[in-house]
Amino acid sequence: MRFASLALAAAVLAASAAQAQPSVPQSMAQVQLTFAPVVKRVAPAVVNVYARSVVRQQVNPIFSDPLFQQFFGRSPEFRQRVQQSLGSGVIVRADGVILTNNHVVEGGQDIVVALSDKREFKARVLLADAKTDLAVLKIDTRGEKLPTLDFADSDRVQVGDLVLAIGDPFGVGQTVTMGIVSALARTQISASDYQFFIQTDAAINPGNSGGALVTMSGQLAGINTAIFSRTGQYAGIGFAIPANLARRVVEGAANGGSVKLAWIGADGQPVTADIARASGLPRPEGVLLKSVYPGGPAANAGLKVGDVAIAVDATEVDDMQGLNYRIATHKPGDVVKLHVATGGQQRDVAVTLALPPENPPRQMTAVGGHNPLTGAEVENLSPAVATDLAIDLMEKGVVVVSVADGSIAANQGFQAGDIVKSVNGAAIGSVGQLQGALGAAGGHWDMVIDRGGQRMTLSVNG
Repeated sequence: MRFASLALAAAVLAASAAQAQPSVPQSMAQVQLTFAPVVKRVAPAVVNVYARSVVRQQVNPIFSDPLFQQFFGRSPEFRQRVQQSLGSGVIVRADGVILTNNHVVEGGQDIVVALSDKREFKARVLLADAKTDLAVLKIDTRGEKLPTLDFADSDRVQVGDLVLAIGDPFGVGQTVTMGIVSALARTQISASDYQFFIQTDAAINPGNSGGALVTMSGQLAGINTAIFSRTGQYAGIGFAIPANLARRVVEGAANGGSVKLAWIGADGQPVTADIARASGLPRPEGVLLKSVYPGGPAANAGLKVGDVAIAVDATEVDDMQGLNYRIATHKPGDVVKLHVATGGQQRDVAVTLALPPENPPRQMTAVGGHNPLTGAEVENLSPAVATDLAIDLMEKGVVVVSVADGSIAANQGFQAGDIVKSVNGAAIGSVGQLQGALGAAGGHWDMVIDRGGQRMTLSVNG
């Protein structure tokens, strides 16, 4: 009996030792496991994008100091400087339609696309959308059909999937890096209004922006767009805009050159542990609606302030950026199923999506004359404008859209997104009212400005 036990133990040890040995390839096919077939198929559809722009650069910032100007009467001095940006792009249509990042081509007067075979083409911008940080370019192929990358369903991408990042980092030439999907649904990463990123550890560096994040099936999972780094260089954390949102932008370019993203007509905040307890939720999840626009899709579906949106079409959402993303991947007129909690009770609600209304009309106006807002462009606030500028959709009044460098408005500290609430005690509800109040001020302006929810006062004598 003892000898039988010893024999059994020896057999177990031998089997364990055999299992501990590294596996040996049994065929040449196993020895040659490689990503090369995927790269060979998709790399020709990834291009380099060069954008040239002329910028005005202030010679000496002291000249713009109001105190300096008051004593010496000297205006800011500027000089022109040529600035070039480098990025990547993805051919998504065989007739020369290319997808890249908006920040790669923003402000560019001359845009050149270099194909993987080193041919170069002048490109024109079909669509540039700052909200999604995506742009669509077109080159004239003279009838030639170019290689393309098909869109993946980015909702099927999972944490742990192998992916390839293809682009032109630092201008060294087309480069392929490999990694995994590190996380999904990352928000609060960039200035994009629809922040919902695929995170990867595939190396992404300056110049990769606009390039392809590719699945092992050779499809476009996302557009590489940003990195997290304290030095500006690759640190193992990169982000890509999901293909499902990128597809909607390309569709917008094909249908008239504008992005018409669906709108739910509500704003909210993440559910914290305290909010979950107060709402009767078993755990912190979803988005607590803190404002619902009257007559908007959410209101028409019966949603109210205090409701918690937990999921869109069975996909959970944890913050307003995620909710906006899920809505934006649909078209206006689509019906989505929103899973909602109210007072501890949960239910499904059908919401018919729409476009944010432009009511009142925008009335974009450049402010002239001599007043604190000279050199600024303003327009009436509406849900459409509030969505464009990432402003509370319930805000009303007149919003500053842009401020010219070196203008009076710039010197007074005005910024895009500022909302003019009153001038000399008169409430401002429209561009017409603002123009009237500025002109009737008689050389003295007391203004109340809302900036990011904070009220500020400005007193100017002119």
